[in-house]
Amino acid sequence: MKRIVLMVLVVGVTLLSAMTKRSHHVEDDWEYNASAPLPSGANPLVQSRGVSGPMMGSPVAKSLTTSNIGMAVGGAKDVDNFVKNIEQGYLPKLHAITYEGQFYQHYFDTGLGELQCKELFCPSYSTAKRKNHFADQEEYFLSVGLNSGMKAQDFKRKKLNLVVVLDISGSMGGTFNRYYYEQRQPHAKEANATKVERKIEIATHAIVTMLSHLKDDDRLGIVLFDNQAYLAKPLRLVGKSDKEAIRNHILELRERGGTNWSAGYQTALKLFEGLDRSSAYENRIIFLTDAMPNRGELSKDKLFGLAKKASEAGIYTTFVGVGVDFNPDLVEYVSKTRGANYFSVHSAQAFSKLLDEEFEYMVTPLVYDLVLKVESKGYAIEAVYGSPDAQRSMGEVMRVNTLFPSKQLAGKNRGGIILLKLKKIASGGEPLRLKLSYTDREGNAFYVDQNASFKEIQGDYFDTTGIRKAILISDYVTIMKNWIMDARAGCNDQVKWLMEEYPQIMKRCMVFPPKRSLYPLVKTWERSACPLQVSEGYHQLFQEFKAHYLSEMKFLNDESLQEELKVLEMLLAVKPKSFKRSVVDDWRFKQ
Repeated sequence: MKRIVLMVLVVGVTLLSAMTKRSHHVEDDWEYNASAPLPSGANPLVQSRGVSGPMMGSPVAKSLTTSNIGMAVGGAKDVDNFVKNIEQGYLPKLHAITYEGQFYQHYFDTGLGELQCKELFCPSYSTAKRKNHFADQEEYFLSVGLNSGMKAQDFKRKKLNLVVVLDISGSMGGTFNRYYYEQRQPHAKEANATKVERKIEIATHAIVTMLSHLKDDDRLGIVLFDNQAYLAKPLRLVGKSDKEAIRNHILELRERGGTNWSAGYQTALKLFEGLDRSSAYENRIIFLTDAMPNRGELSKDKLFGLAKKASEAGIYTTFVGVGVDFNPDLVEYVSKTRGANYFSVHSAQAFSKLLDEEFEYMVTPLVYDLVLKVESKGYAIEAVYGSPDAQRSMGEVMRVNTLFPSKQLAGKNRGGIILLKLKKIASGGEPLRLKLSYTDREGNAFYVDQNASFKEIQGDYFDTTGIRKAILISDYVTIMKNWIMDARAGCNDQVKWLMEEYPQIMKRCMVFPPKRSLYPLVKTWERSACPLQVSEGYHQLFQEFKAHYLSEMKFLNDESLQEELKVLEMLLAVKPKSFKRSVVDDWRFKQ
């Protein structure tokens, strides 16, 4: 009797589930066939696995707050690829660490003070002067605080037309902590580990978590690519999709074949054709990959040109790099594109946590085409820290393509600062006239005209802890970038080291952008790994900078600065490598 009752219950639940799906007109609209043959010449890599994850469309707990949101620039939103490479014993690539990415790991006092911001965007300015003992020169700084008058509880993203593009090529079968193209023995700690996540597992879990943040009136499409592209799911309303079926299809994906970035992106763009892209919708492509394509991807008809063209049509791109071997140097090009941002993934759990906190913000650019003109007879912009477009921001003008919303904590904004280094070109204490313009996402133009001035006092001063913290972090990033350039050049290009003495390294490593060539003999994007190495000169520089860093950290009383300190300590733990030295005060390469 019990067996009969149990059978009736099972049948009833099954029928009820089917009736519920029919009543809501949901369907399993997955179109990708994993058993389809690969294109000619492709080499499949197939492994099965069992995984689990959150339901697409499941509710996500959100904490409401009465504080305002902050603002942060687009481009890189983390430096995880940089840190993970060092942890795994590899030299990071140059753009694994960026100023805006490092700033986004911190909260800043933007210098708004008692002033109230009632607009979508309100800039605030702080000044500082210091004697840089590393570079032996007096330096002047101006920070631009990125504030908003919008309350966090009033922030609401638009509905989304979202297309997720996933790389399922063979290299996605590699583990997240190894370079796919490198044939070396695994770390001893890997051999003892019970399981090391593969990149395809991390990526699919990330997508499932991402989709749990979508609402029924959002639209979702999914594109996969290996040697070619596949439409896995048409761009349709989430509320009309069989969420559980789509989730299971995603988690069952396996890696295979080669890599064709552009094919995946072009297929994604086709899904937007003929679509009602009214102002009620944000249009975004989220592109997950571990690939390192060749320079052809930089041409106008390849990935990076396509992303720029899509941006001009109001379709913006988020790049998500998977694994330590992802090449963030490539993303540096995309980060300069309007509406674009970049994240890296090395753990499904960590990325899930990030999405729980950040998803609404990462898909909602609020401010575009920010331009700051500094009018002054006494000062000119020498460098900009915290903007992907820093190379274009010299002389009188600073440019930022996009500002995204960010969290605010205890009156401080996450990543809410851009730092300008100014060069004194004439004496006098005239104020700086700061003319700022920007547009909102509806295309409305705004203009702000303000003044700022440097204090006529002897010695160092900092208007706020925010600008002091930004200067310290920018020093850290500058040193790391110079170290990466020197170390990777030595790994790839058989550099003859002619500037290895510590005082020379110290002075030039406080200058960025550097006044020297980058990788002059590297013709294609590197696919192989470079082992972690620290020269004797850099080892001494790291020691000196660590002492300075600890002193500033104590003054600022900011525990978040521990993260940079941990990296310095990891590098100091590396046995210094000796190079042949010369008395010539220059830097050349073997031809």
